Amino acid sequence: MDLNTVTEVSLARSRADLSALGPTVVPLAGGSALYGEPQDHLTGLVDLMTLGWPSLTVVDDGLEIAATCTVAELSTFPSQPGWNAHPAFYQCCTAFLAGFKVWNVATVGGNLCAALPAGPMTSLAAALDGEALVWLADGTEQRMPVTDFITGNKTTALNPGDVLRSITLPIHSLEARVAFRKIALSPIGRSGLVILGRVDKDDSFVLTVTGGTVRPIQLRYASLPSAETLKADVLAITEWFSDAHGAADWRRGVAAVLAEEIREELS
Repeated sequence: MDLNTVTEVSLARSRADLSALGPTVVPLAGGSALYGEPQDHLTGLVDLMTLGWPSLTVVDDGLEIAATCTVAELSTFPSQPGWNAHPAFYQCCTAFLAGFKVWNVATVGGNLCAALPAGPMTSLAAALDGEALVWLADGTEQRMPVTDFITGNKTTALNPGDVLRSITLPIHSLEARVAFRKIALSPIGRSGLVILGRVDKDDSFVLTVTGGTVRPIQLRYASLPSAETLKADVLAITEWFSDAHGAADWRRGVAAVLAEEIREELS
């Protein structure tokens, strides 16, 4: 979709170049979300890709994913020793309603900032306890869990002028055993639910529900819960929503079924 109200696109070379950002001037990375719907309020874009951030960096405490890392790059990133959760990278990439051409330009950070409930990079980052690094408009920075970064359907913790710099996945999550489930109303349709379960080395269990809720919902347990407990807790979630890709009551009921499949797989 053309952004015919935009009159200027500037290339960012340093953080100082982001000072032009505001309510009508926004960051541009891959652009797949930005160009996907009308943006009549925009007058300018600041291209982040020219900042040259390394896409994926293995650090002592995990993996740092630049906001400008493409889905294609993440999907082919090789596993590291002990990273039991690595298959979830590709699994979540396949939950996109997009072909390989989009994978080559769409970015991890852009998917999070779009904050669509069916955003599979949100699913991955939330399920692995990802931490978002935000460059604030006042020149400072802030770190927050991805589960706090996404505040609702198409809403985030970003204010005008703020930029998502990176997402860090901690080593304890990367070393965890992970199970993935996705369901859609049609084989190639947008996700109706994306649910991931995780068992950490200390035997704690985390279930992350996305795709059918307005924001990522996590259920945490000191150990693997009983089937009855998990089902009750999933059905107690209140933030389901309805759209063309699934009714709230359908999503709620199916989530309980998929959660039990995950619990059994990880038991």
